[in-house]
Amino acid sequence: MRKIRIETDVKQMLADIFTPVGIYLRLRDRFRDTILLESTDHHAADNSYSFIGINAIAGMEISSTRQLEYKFPGQKPEKMTISDPAKVPDQLWDFMQQFELAPAFHKAARFAQGLYGYTTYDAVQFFDSVAFNDKDHGAIIPLMRYRLYQYVIAINHFKDELYLCENKIEGLESDSAVVESLIRSKDVPVFPFRIIGSEEANMTDESYMDMVKKGMASCLRGDVFQIVLSRRFRQAFQGDEFNVYRALRSINPSPYLFFFDYGDYKLMGSSPEAQLIIANGKAVVHPIAGTYKRSGDDTVDQLETEKLLKDAKENAEHVMLVDLARNDLSRLCDAVQVTHYRQVQYFSHVIHLVSEVTGRVRPGTNPFLLIAKTFPAGTLSGAPKIRAMQLIDHFEPTTRSYYGGAIGFMGFDGSCNHAIMIRTFLSKQNTLTYQAGAGVVAASNPASELAEVNNKLGALKKALELAKEI
Repeated sequence: MRKIRIETDVKQMLADIFTPVGIYLRLRDRFRDTILLESTDHHAADNSYSFIGINAIAGMEISSTRQLEYKFPGQKPEKMTISDPAKVPDQLWDFMQQFELAPAFHKAARFAQGLYGYTTYDAVQFFDSVAFNDKDHGAIIPLMRYRLYQYVIAINHFKDELYLCENKIEGLESDSAVVESLIRSKDVPVFPFRIIGSEEANMTDESYMDMVKKGMASCLRGDVFQIVLSRRFRQAFQGDEFNVYRALRSINPSPYLFFFDYGDYKLMGSSPEAQLIIANGKAVVHPIAGTYKRSGDDTVDQLETEKLLKDAKENAEHVMLVDLARNDLSRLCDAVQVTHYRQVQYFSHVIHLVSEVTGRVRPGTNPFLLIAKTFPAGTLSGAPKIRAMQLIDHFEPTTRSYYGGAIGFMGFDGSCNHAIMIRTFLSKQNTLTYQAGAGVVAASNPASELAEVNNKLGALKKALELAKEI
């Protein structure tokens, strides 16, 4: 097949009077298929960026019925049934090889030269020897979805620079003048939001604690060393759920903030944890395990931090998941090492222990295969991973869908930056779905694990309340 040639033009502008949220609000009603990615690490380093993707022109997705669909610019979608799940990572990377990049004269062009999208937790069935039972899916969305955008706006917060990147393909009309006009516009259209009725859960407090006891029994039997068990909530609403994202990014600033609008559903979140980063031949994962609740008082939080660092159960869980991250990366990387260990990080409602594990990516490695080998994060499944996922499927009453999956960017050059979808909402059919879990070991206390789930959801529930006032 003849390769599709992409030329990426870049226009640079001063960004000191613009915000990503303001630009996004001006663009989203004019263009379909819009996404927003932000980070709260502004001014912390010279690589702090936010991105807005506009107008999907190509992409690939896997439906819940195991149909793989490709879409090339200006062509009708091509569909095929997945006969061998193990081949999916290669098929996804083969799709990306159908594009040929013209030499770019601005380094910012790389932000548009790749696909933005997500992989759900349930897509692990294409990556490893695990199969899930057919049960209540809740809100069904495609298992994987990645798209090439015609325009990507990149904002460098360290330098207050904005880059309007346009992917030019033969036969594709340009609307760059309209995009630039909307960027410079002063109008910021906002709409109200309100919740309807009361929150629903897929299990009661007692049922969740009973499930934790089953997980503890599995650990005592030696089935697993640790298992992450989660609980799902749903809340009906009317109006503009983007207000929830705005509230969440304020309440729970995190390294990964995102709002992906797919029309009939949206994914939005404030995630503290990377699934996988690949850059300059190096792969990085950041295991987060070990959690205490924040009090809001700095003195009390310092005492809680000292207790967390001495907590045998929380630290054993962290060590286990750091080892799992090392093992995962070692499957396709060399020189794997722990570069940061048990660092304390503070978020709006919780205190976490965080480590960093890195490895040298072997030349020619398919990045989708590397995601597959590290997916899902051990912090969302447990160890050993396959058995933990089988037990999760047996214990939890609903499929996880997006929860525990990954969302972000995959570059044509093999680069990758994906966050884990935690502290995340799925919006579909005027209902917001959200979920959180806790790591269960033999020494767990069911009431404490229930409290950990509620603590992790604290920022999301607070965002629902604040969104009504925006």
